[in-house]
Amino acid sequence: MTNTGFRKVLRRREFTVLGLIVVLVILFSLTTERFMSVSNLSNLLLQLAGTAISAIGMTMVIITGGIDVSVGSTLGMASVVAGKLLMGGYSPFFVLLSALGTGLAIGLFNGTLVAFGNVPPIIVTLGMMSILRSLMYQLLGGRWISGIPPAIRVIGLGKWLGVPISMWITVVLIAFFTYFLSSRPLGRAIYAVGNNPEAARISGIDLRRTTLFVYAVLGALAGFAGLVYVARTGIVQTNTGSGFELEVIAAVVLGGTSILGGRGTVIGSLLGAFLVGIIKNGMVLLNVPALSEGLVVGVLIILSVMIDVIRARGERS
Repeated sequence: MTNTGFRKVLRRREFTVLGLIVVLVILFSLTTERFMSVSNLSNLLLQLAGTAISAIGMTMVIITGGIDVSVGSTLGMASVVAGKLLMGGYSPFFVLLSALGTGLAIGLFNGTLVAFGNVPPIIVTLGMMSILRSLMYQLLGGRWISGIPPAIRVIGLGKWLGVPISMWITVVLIAFFTYFLSSRPLGRAIYAVGNNPEAARISGIDLRRTTLFVYAVLGALAGFAGLVYVARTGIVQTNTGSGFELEVIAAVVLGGTSILGGRGTVIGSLLGAFLVGIIKNGMVLLNVPALSEGLVVGVLIILSVMIDVIRARGERS
């Protein structure tokens, strides 16, 4: 393959990911009896919803050249808030607003430090991850929340036309943010900030406002994903959301969003979420040790970053 042809393949990451998904579906269908069963596919979609919803916000953060490793802890904190309010008898609508508000507040705090404090995103969000984990343990007192009222569980377990309601919500969010990033001025500004911050500033784009916005959106979406998690599982643990950040970042990077910034789509991130979910599901069905899941996902992330670096070098040459 010529260099030009190789570059074209690299630019079509979504098609590559879709091809990998098809290959894996065929592979797991042939090697396991339960992969294509209705119950397994339904369970796969239920588990994917939270990852895909959070991946929308993470896509925008990474496009700007940032990162948020506290997204799993944000989901966990929103789950704690939602669980406690639900057990306290509050209405599902109030709980929804509270979960969104919790995530939004965390995202705004992260974004403020990054945008106005000029603190590196990895430092801000690592610190926030530690803070939230400690707060979760304190709020729960080391105990679980269980027995979540059934009224809210329709969001996590309900279906419409055979498809989980949470996945329908995901599709609506994907459609909205696809339109937003491609057609709205603020959406285009997000790409401009990631491509060349100085050029974006000179052209009149408010870098701080744009950065604050993407972290706030990610926080709110992670908060909603926390509610979806509670509605699906019916429990809240002290380690809820632990490791979730790896799944979200993997989905986004595998879906074609450049870790270097300036490139990516939420549709690609959705496909990346499906790829990660199918790999994990298939490995469980094949009785592969759980520790190997992290190994596979980690290798895929490294390979994706290497592809980004190769592509960036090719574009400069």
